[in-house]
Amino acid sequence: MGILRSLYCFTIFAVSLTFMVKVFASDPLSDALLSFKSEVIDDSNSLNDWFVPSGVKPSGEILACSWTGVKCSQNSSKIVRLDLSMKNLKGPLSGKQFNLFVDLVDLNLSHNSFSDKLPAGISSITNLKSLDISMNNFSGHFPTGFSKFQNLVVLDAFSNSFSGPLPADISVIQSLKVLNFAGSYFSGPIPSEYGSFKNLEFIHLAGNSLSGNIPPELGNLKTLSHMEIGYNRYEGEIPWQFGNLSELKYLDIADANLYGSIPKQICNLTKLESLFLFSNLLTGNVPWEFSKILPIKSLDLSDNQLSGQIPNSFSELKNLMLLSLMYNKMDGFVPEGIAKLPQLDTLLLWNNNFSGSLPEDLGRYSNLKYVDVSTNNFVGSIPPDICSGRELMKLILFSNNFTQGLSPSLTNCSSLVRVRLEDNSFSGDLSLKFSNLPDLSYLDLSRNRFTGGIPSDIDQAYGLQYFNVSNNPLLGGIIPVKTWSLPHLENFSVVSCSISGNIPPFQHCKSMSVIELSANKFSGIVPESISNCKELVSIDLANNNLTGPIPSELAKLPAIGVIDMSRNSFIGPIPAEFGNSSTLKLLNVSYNDIWGLIPPQRTFRMMDRSAFFGNPKLCGAPLRPCHRESLIPNGLELGSRRTQKLAWILIICAVIVLFIMAVVFGIFYFKRRREGQWKMVAYSGLPLFTAKDILRSFNSVEVLEEVPALPDSICKVLLPTGITVSVKKIEWEPRRMEIVLQFLHRMGNARHNNLTRLLGICYNSCLAYLLFDYLPNENLSEKIRMKRDWPTKYKIVIGIAKGLCFLHHDCYPAIPHGNLKASNIMFDENMEPRLVDYGIKSIVQSTSPLPAKITRETGEFSTVKEELYMDIYNFGEIILEILTNGRLVNAASSISNTPKEILIREITNENDIDSSNSFKEEIKWVLEVALLCTTSRPSMEDALKMLSRLKPQTNGNGS
Repeated sequence: MGILRSLYCFTIFAVSLTFMVKVFASDPLSDALLSFKSEVIDDSNSLNDWFVPSGVKPSGEILACSWTGVKCSQNSSKIVRLDLSMKNLKGPLSGKQFNLFVDLVDLNLSHNSFSDKLPAGISSITNLKSLDISMNNFSGHFPTGFSKFQNLVVLDAFSNSFSGPLPADISVIQSLKVLNFAGSYFSGPIPSEYGSFKNLEFIHLAGNSLSGNIPPELGNLKTLSHMEIGYNRYEGEIPWQFGNLSELKYLDIADANLYGSIPKQICNLTKLESLFLFSNLLTGNVPWEFSKILPIKSLDLSDNQLSGQIPNSFSELKNLMLLSLMYNKMDGFVPEGIAKLPQLDTLLLWNNNFSGSLPEDLGRYSNLKYVDVSTNNFVGSIPPDICSGRELMKLILFSNNFTQGLSPSLTNCSSLVRVRLEDNSFSGDLSLKFSNLPDLSYLDLSRNRFTGGIPSDIDQAYGLQYFNVSNNPLLGGIIPVKTWSLPHLENFSVVSCSISGNIPPFQHCKSMSVIELSANKFSGIVPESISNCKELVSIDLANNNLTGPIPSELAKLPAIGVIDMSRNSFIGPIPAEFGNSSTLKLLNVSYNDIWGLIPPQRTFRMMDRSAFFGNPKLCGAPLRPCHRESLIPNGLELGSRRTQKLAWILIICAVIVLFIMAVVFGIFYFKRRREGQWKMVAYSGLPLFTAKDILRSFNSVEVLEEVPALPDSICKVLLPTGITVSVKKIEWEPRRMEIVLQFLHRMGNARHNNLTRLLGICYNSCLAYLLFDYLPNENLSEKIRMKRDWPTKYKIVIGIAKGLCFLHHDCYPAIPHGNLKASNIMFDENMEPRLVDYGIKSIVQSTSPLPAKITRETGEFSTVKEELYMDIYNFGEIILEILTNGRLVNAASSISNTPKEILIREITNENDIDSSNSFKEEIKWVLEVALLCTTSRPSMEDALKMLSRLKPQTNGNGS
């Protein structure tokens, strides 16, 4: 009986199996798609409806026609389209199923994370009209066999990791209209065969590692309307044959290492709307024949070595919206006709030798948005109608010779976001109406001749982050009472402005990091409410008329770095709370009227005696011992004490007279020995030491970092006030002294939270000692192998990016770091990364430090550009080091062929992050930025923007 039952069950099973096989065998395409699904990783469960329901009977139709991404013919007998784009699919593909899809005309696998080689079997889908595999991580050589695709119209492989040569065999596909191989690692020359396409309309090869000459055969593409082949490393010039591309509307060969002049034949492209040739080595004049390209809207020839004037014929380009000629060697006047271009919204002429006035009508006939004419020789006033269109967002005019006051249309320009007018000769009142400037975030009016004080409605500029009117000696007025209430204000600088009155209470200053009020006429006390400024890094109150005690609340500031209150008129004791501040670097209370006992905390014991000079009623270590009467500030003095005091005053006066005589004699004597004469320059944050003070401090030197060449050694030095600094020695030829000092002065005035400050320079005609902030913590190289959580790593990456972005984009001319590596990234007391050794390589190795006007005369422009690119490349490598805890060092080139999916898996493992952790996508994005920096080299501004899109959570659960 049991045997019969078993036999019966087996028979039923066999019949059922036969039925199932029959169902699947009748629909091989659905089987093939299920096989495809079994190969891929589908974390998002995007293909959850790819299955065969139970009880389905064969009907002659394809079961998969109702599945996600599958489109069939009308009678459901053929699969004609497969769209799996943006499904978060991953993993390698075998391609064994592709030979079944003979009727497929459209295959879209874009915006996924497929990896490894593109299967050669894809070439069996010979009826394809469109193949889109963009935004994946396919690697290796592009497969051969595509010559079979005689119907292919679109081939889009943008943003993968392909390497090796571009495939030449696709040139036989005469139906092809779109060819996109951009954003991979293809190398070698562009195949000359690419000039034989008969119907090609769009070609994009940018962002690879292509080299060699651009083939002139590309000029045969008569149907081409769009060409992007920049961001490669070609050799030679722009082929004049490109003038034959009669249908071309868009041409981009930017950042391609091209030299020579712009061929005049380009001006035959009478349908061209956009021309981008920036960041090359092009020379010669801008052809006046550009005026024949009437449709042109965007013309960017910046960052080259072009010379001569802007052609007057540009006034014919009535459709021109963008004109960028910045960072060249051009000169002459700006033609009046430029102002009459009705569509012009962006005018960028920064860093040339232009002179004369800006066109009087600039802004009258078009709605200007961005104007940057900084670092030229312009004179005259701001055009009166520059913001008449009410759309002006950025006005950058610094480092020229502009005069007169602010333009009337500017004072009410509500669209303004960024204004930089520093280093000119502007005068008159600051007539800006801040109540009409809600979006203004950056305002620099320093180094001018403005008067009339700070407008009282400054607190209405709600978006203001940076405000600098320093070195306007006759500005006067007071700080408006509600200034500190600005919610986003970070930097407030009014040095040397003759501002008087009291410092307003710090009721709201949560974002404030830098306050510079030195060399003014402030009086009264420092408000104790300064403790509300929790993010304060630097405060400079030196050389004013402040009175009262030093506020004890300063000791409560967790992030404070430097306090300089020297040469004021404080009265009262030193609060003991100062000694409890572990972050206090510098305390200088000299030459005030402070009395009483110096508190015994270690902070004060470490200070030099000179930090307390000029306070006769102050006592205790390191000064004289205290007697009882010394602790009574208003006690009566005996007659003998008055006599002693008068005697001391007379002695001091005599000493001062003798000292002045000695100084005069010294100046006369040492005039003949100029080569050995030492000078001292101190910047914000350093007391006014003499060169002798500095040199005397070198008697006790601790070497921080041994470098093979002695001049590059970095030493730790204790200065007279007790401040500890790092000192770097550099040498130069006497003829280069002025050039080097000019650059060093710019470094000394550069202030950013992620840069190590240059505090001062002690120098003679042959060498200099550079005094930097001393950072007691280790550098990134020493800490790289420490396990950190992801938010901490992200904070380090962002900090480095901000410092580098400041050097590249907020310093004019830009300052290349020149030696960016993990050992040149130090940590401050709050473990914020700070860049060190920036710019030093330029002044030590070059005959001229930077691409300022002097550099243009020496012909070293391209060297600086390459250094900026190298900074970006090195930044990408540092990100890789941080992501892998130091495992990938100098690894960008060695991992160029490694699939991104493998890298992401390795990095998430390094950071103990599983697939469900929300940090994985953030890490993936940061890795993308790192790889972009080592390949396409975006600007640091763009890299920082990309990184800043993320707001990492505090833990992996996203809570």
